[in-house]
Amino acid sequence: MTTVLDVQRFKDEGRRFAMLTAYDFLSARILDEAGIPILLVGDSLGMVMLGYPTTLPVTLDEMIHHAKAVARGSRQALLVGDMPFMSYHVSVEQAIESAGRFVQEGGMHAVKLEGGGRVVEITRRLTEMGIPVMGHLGLTPQSVHQMGGFKVQGKTEAQAERILADAKALEEAGAFSLVLEGVPSTLAGRVTSSIRIPTIGIGAGPQTDGQVLVFHDFLGLTTGKAPKFVKRYANFADDITRAAQQFADEVRKGTFPDPEHEYSANGVKPSAREVKYGAGA
Repeated sequence: MTTVLDVQRFKDEGRRFAMLTAYDFLSARILDEAGIPILLVGDSLGMVMLGYPTTLPVTLDEMIHHAKAVARGSRQALLVGDMPFMSYHVSVEQAIESAGRFVQEGGMHAVKLEGGGRVVEITRRLTEMGIPVMGHLGLTPQSVHQMGGFKVQGKTEAQAERILADAKALEEAGAFSLVLEGVPSTLAGRVTSSIRIPTIGIGAGPQTDGQVLVFHDFLGLTTGKAPKFVKRYANFADDITRAAQQFADEVRKGTFPDPEHEYSANGVKPSAREVKYGAGA
């Protein structure tokens, strides 16, 4: 099974690695068998699974519900639970309780927290208690209103220096890795070369140690225009639409189910001979 020590070794050995989101048993099972080393139960599930307009409405209970399913589907991947909005914002004690639930109830191996500043001390406390923490800097979706929308961060030198300082502080606090989202490629490269722990990029260019995409985005399960940084490796939304339309059309025409997909009176699927010549042949 992949551990946080393996993730560090990936960087030490110069091995780039992938992380993907997973939200249920089936997606976790498929991605785990594909050999993806890290699966993130992201709060993006609020948008792609629950239909919320942003990640902000997602609750801890909803996250844990999905985390349990992912844990049941995975055997080899490192599982990271995304701490949702207001699950660690009130106090360090609240953060400890929320992270503990992710590990104890949700079956996660680590948690992810957005931001620097006060999150640094939370990271320190959690890691002291034995709960691994993945940091997240740059475009942090839980702060979307404060940022004025989903906008690239770190474009000015002052912003870049702040992100770099937060990255170093999170490393010092014990974070085992760091997601960099929506930052210029040059800044992602600076951060990656300035800290020992691995970085994982999303919309941050190719200079990070790893890359992450949302399950529905990389499979083409979302409709509409994808973010610029998304590469669709399949177009399942189109395939599902065609399959559903074909099924409905065959039902209307009465061609489904056909004899090959029927069972005989005794509950046994007819043989190929019976399908071709009839049950009495």
